[in-house]
Amino acid sequence: MQTDIVTATQRRTPDLFAYRAPFVIDKLLMNKTVATREEAEALFRELVRYLWLVEIDRSRAYPMFSLRVDEAWHQFALFTLEYAEFCRRFFGRFLHHAPSNAPAAGARREATWDELVAAYSALYGEPPPAVWSDAASVCGPRRVIRDREASVRLRDGKAELVDGEAVLVRVDLRGEAALRFIARHGIFYVRELPGLDLDDRIALCRALVASRTLRVAP
Repeated sequence: MQTDIVTATQRRTPDLFAYRAPFVIDKLLMNKTVATREEAEALFRELVRYLWLVEIDRSRAYPMFSLRVDEAWHQFALFTLEYAEFCRRFFGRFLHHAPSNAPAAGARREATWDELVAAYSALYGEPPPAVWSDAASVCGPRRVIRDREASVRLRDGKAELVDGEAVLVRVDLRGEAALRFIARHGIFYVRELPGLDLDDRIALCRALVASRTLRVAP
């Protein structure tokens, strides 16, 4: 893999990494996936880097580990003419968007996050930046979505958010009101959680996003 990375680095076209898609940046801003243009540019850059990594290492399938980078891919693909031309120009074929999957997984072994980090670092000379962490993007104005069923129970002086018997998170009783709010609402802003200060609201939601109990809304 290391040899393949070096060879690919030598032959990659600089034009790929110079490509700009202001229409995608505007869409990410408009739908509140990002708060700033700089954040949108960072997500798009990581999308391009991800697609190139997937292109040059076909020994395994690289899942799309970030829902936010995936959203940049999704929005780009909606601009069908521009996206098709981008694919033809830089990859010689159309890269189908498959949420949370590499462009062409097939029967290849699925890479772990650590393997993606290693391959990314070998190719680009640095690890994936913080934009790959959906949890790191959580802040007070961020909207999050709960996809899992959830209820709240009290046990041993703690409040637990549970899905059946699976414990999703366990907090002190002062966080009970926040957990009950999460269990009642499928989508909400982090700042809306009751009973906690802002730092604790952010910390709670980051933990739930990291565990895939919540996801950052587009």
